[in-house]
Amino acid sequence: MQNKLQQDFGNIDIYLFDQLLKGRYDNCKKVLDAGCGHGRNLVYFLRNGYEVFGIDPQPHAVEAVRELSAALAPANSLQNFVVSTAEDLPFTDVTFDLVISSAVLHFAKEASHFDAMLRAMFRVLKPGGYFFARLASDIGIEHLVKPTGNNRYLLPDGSERYLVNEQVLLQYTNEFGVLYEPIKTTNVQHMRCMTTWCVMKN
Repeated sequence: MQNKLQQDFGNIDIYLFDQLLKGRYDNCKKVLDAGCGHGRNLVYFLRNGYEVFGIDPQPHAVEAVRELSAALAPANSLQNFVVSTAEDLPFTDVTFDLVISSAVLHFAKEASHFDAMLRAMFRVLKPGGYFFARLASDIGIEHLVKPTGNNRYLLPDGSERYLVNEQVLLQYTNEFGVLYEPIKTTNVQHMRCMTTWCVMKN
């Protein structure tokens, strides 16, 4: 059973898997992973007939996800995978039914960089489309993180990240659309917190 799940879904983010189990993205056709890495969150989409796109600033990651796409979905164009930053997406407006941003936004250098990445992702998302993000936050560990400037913080696990709180996420939600899933935060032994943020675009 484990091998079958691995084959069907890859090393998918468990909270993205949750949305698939709920059938949330069944009617989506075009999917963008903005910061795709080696494609860990794209196996299911490639196997199930979605038109899959991905960007990553690392050329070796884009090459790896092209190889994955060629193996799992030969009809999916390899030109869909591009070396790019999240704030400079090389796609036209309102193109995608689903935009995935997993462990990307907390690498923002400061608030304007975070804002630029986010606005680019919503720019290419269709009205009624789904935005799925996992990002570091200070929710639940506010007293344990140490500011280093520009909304970046030193976490107890030793990493430095750009952190958001619930108020920031709700402000952006109100601007772009509505939550289609409550904001959920996983506290990893008070070392870091990862928040799942799911918005349907107006």
